[in-house]
Amino acid sequence: MWQQIFHNGGAFMQQQNIFPTSGEAITSTFNVNFPVPLTPLIGRENEIASTCSYLRNSHGRLLTLTGPGGVGKTHLALYIATTLMHDFAGGIYFVPLAPIRDPQFVIPAIAKALDVQESSEQPLLEDLTTTFTGKHLLLLLDNFEQVVSAAPLLAALLEACPSVYMLVTSREVLRVRGEQEFIIPPLALPDLKQPLTPEELSSVAAVTLFLQRVRSVQPHFQFTSANARAIAEICTRLDGLPLALELAAARLKLLSLPALLARLEHRLQVLTRGTREVDERQQTLFNTLQWSYELLAEQEQRIFRCLAVFSGSWTLSAAQVICQATGEAAQNVENGLSSLIDKSLVQLRIQGNEDNGEVRFSLLETIREYALHCLKENGEHERVQAAHAAYYLALAEEIQPDLDGPRQTERLAQLEQEYDNLRAALKWALEQAEFDQTRSEMALRLCYALRIFWVVRCYWSEGLSFLERTLAVSQGTS
Repeated sequence: MWQQIFHNGGAFMQQQNIFPTSGEAITSTFNVNFPVPLTPLIGRENEIASTCSYLRNSHGRLLTLTGPGGVGKTHLALYIATTLMHDFAGGIYFVPLAPIRDPQFVIPAIAKALDVQESSEQPLLEDLTTTFTGKHLLLLLDNFEQVVSAAPLLAALLEACPSVYMLVTSREVLRVRGEQEFIIPPLALPDLKQPLTPEELSSVAAVTLFLQRVRSVQPHFQFTSANARAIAEICTRLDGLPLALELAAARLKLLSLPALLARLEHRLQVLTRGTREVDERQQTLFNTLQWSYELLAEQEQRIFRCLAVFSGSWTLSAAQVICQATGEAAQNVENGLSSLIDKSLVQLRIQGNEDNGEVRFSLLETIREYALHCLKENGEHERVQAAHAAYYLALAEEIQPDLDGPRQTERLAQLEQEYDNLRAALKWALEQAEFDQTRSEMALRLCYALRIFWVVRCYWSEGLSFLERTLAVSQGTS
């Protein structure tokens, strides 16, 4: 059923009276007040099936959809609510929290959505509890991240009202008893290593969304073998974030596909001018990331900025050493990383076996670009980048003696894992060598430490290029 719904872009839901047409009020015996999405949802079949099953089968009554800004949490939540419309006899109530910054106004916002008037005899929370008694209903609380300290009030409501369920969208997990977090990933991306034909790409969610939005501004746009590669690269460059894809598609009013792809080297400057009806923070990619950044504590902001210098993924120990460049203690970095994961800004993955694999962290490239902007704006870029290069030089030199011994396979795999950062460190050292001779020495040492890796792992042309560039800037260096 869900495949048919998504394949037909929402038309099936309208035909079956599951979902009203835009502008048509929802009319049924059920009390619902949530807004109707104006565009179909793409690529979220599994998420809808899993979340609806969770809420229908009473596994828990507080489900939090988390993910970075622009990933489409609200859009998905509205479709989940639509799917569950006949499952909650007491109604489904949409509570928009984006305009609220003070946690004490969360309960009044819920009361307003249900048209509950505060009495003089008891606190408003008790009035809500009385209203909820015996009613099987769902509250959809949207944009909870800036009032997350009000989360215990939600737990208190749920405890007092056993028939009430809550679906929350938030960039940060609430961390209260009974909560189930459901992380919303970016849309599926094409594999740039595979053949990129229109037929094969048309089933990839990020590409489908991008093409849909392109055709809203260019109705006669043709998806062909000639432009397939550019479209796949644009979607990949934007990390599959729906907001970024929509903003990029709008730019095709003015730019060709190749021109848009070239400008996405600086995506935050390009992806502006979203639709007028959305909140200002979602009208540009920069604004939606700034919203998340401003909700961080000062220490979290410092750690987040430092993480911009990493390329690819990194380990906790690497983050702890490099963040010391801004004076952060190792324990602060560990706690800060945990918090940034909770706030959907840092991604965590286990490399290898889940039981004893290596824990690694990463940033979406879109988020990394914003973090780098903040790092430069705060005047920290040079010293943090230097700390990054020094760390990876030390790591390469520690591994180098083992590359022609019994641990060669293990050590080569380690260098492969860290190669994005090693490459970034070497590039930075070469860029700085023109102004600072110590950087040319760093580049020479790093090339020497990587020479066996380049040969064994067949990075012939890249290694040769780095060696030639390093020698060219190393005149007079021992």
